[in-house]
Amino acid sequence: MPAAAAALCLRERIRSLRHQVIEVPPITPLVIEHRLHRLVCPCCSTSTCAPLPADVEASQYGPRLSALVGLLGSAFPLSFTKTQALLDQLLGVEISRGAIAAIRQRLSTALEQPVHQAIAFARQQPVAYVDETGAPIGNADGGNPTGKRGWQWVMVTAVVTVFIQGLSRSGAAAIELLGSAFGGIVVSDRFSAYNHLPIQQRQLCWAHLIRDLTAIAERPGASAEFAAELLGLQQQLFAQWRQWKDGTIDWPTLQLSCRPIRLQFEATLQRVVDLGFARKERTPWAQTVRTCQQLLQRKEALWTFLDHPGIEPTNNAAERALRQSVIQRKISHGMQSRQGAICRSRLLTVTTTLRQQGRDAWEFLEQAWIAHHRGGVMPSLLPDP
Repeated sequence: MPAAAAALCLRERIRSLRHQVIEVPPITPLVIEHRLHRLVCPCCSTSTCAPLPADVEASQYGPRLSALVGLLGSAFPLSFTKTQALLDQLLGVEISRGAIAAIRQRLSTALEQPVHQAIAFARQQPVAYVDETGAPIGNADGGNPTGKRGWQWVMVTAVVTVFIQGLSRSGAAAIELLGSAFGGIVVSDRFSAYNHLPIQQRQLCWAHLIRDLTAIAERPGASAEFAAELLGLQQQLFAQWRQWKDGTIDWPTLQLSCRPIRLQFEATLQRVVDLGFARKERTPWAQTVRTCQQLLQRKEALWTFLDHPGIEPTNNAAERALRQSVIQRKISHGMQSRQGAICRSRLLTVTTTLRQQGRDAWEFLEQAWIAHHRGGVMPSLLPDP
């Protein structure tokens, strides 16, 4: 191509470049006023007023605005004060704290069915990552008369994540989360609430174990030496795991390469236990031995992920899911009532699950509100078959 023609083509390309400026126009709320005709009978003085049409909200706030109020307390955790400020400054909607609470309670009622459906579905999954965190609950509605500390429980599966609010951190609370007949594999920390499960159904979290071994490594004497050895084996194990994850090695190779690591890891634990400690000893070394004893008692649960492709060796998925609850707790300093805590759990279940599935939480909450208050098909949190 001649140089002049090439230069002309280049100029044409330059002229075709596009520059866009994105701006947000002023937002004003849409307010629809309904005037109801009222008459008083001249004979009996009875007052008669026309009813609202069936498709008109009895509430002062419509479905889409109500869904947004729910989002601002879950997916985008804001305090009541900041929620009021955002709605006022960005949307021109003035709303009281009481109205925010009332809207979220109505949303909670609307979400009861799809959330229960999601919990039942999660209990049928082959793998569940579970965890719990403190979530204080008041007694404003009489739902916590003994003043127990509340706990937020979470169960993460491949396609749904469910939150349940409890008043204890007991084995019974864990069963309430998992169900009494859970048949899959549970990935968790070593908390005793999960000890009702057969050892074959458990995978202990290696992230928690790494933290424990790192703490042991900071103790004086033999504790540090044994911990360094165990951490070295853990690093070898995870190096093999990462190679399988990125496709460098296949599954049989992973299992074969991890077998000597497992044998050496368990042998090191046994060496620590065999050294023992004096009865009633409360030294750092005694703590190290007790930790190793606990690990040996459940050693099979350390390696379940090597028998089932797709199971992670850590419980990081559940810990990540709980972060939203922790953020809300720090913002609100806990819930004032049991119903408020249940509302939070349901909203977190919806927003976390829909983010997992790549679906629009705002649209879902709006549809759920309409279906519950006006009738219609309730949307589902379950993935399409």
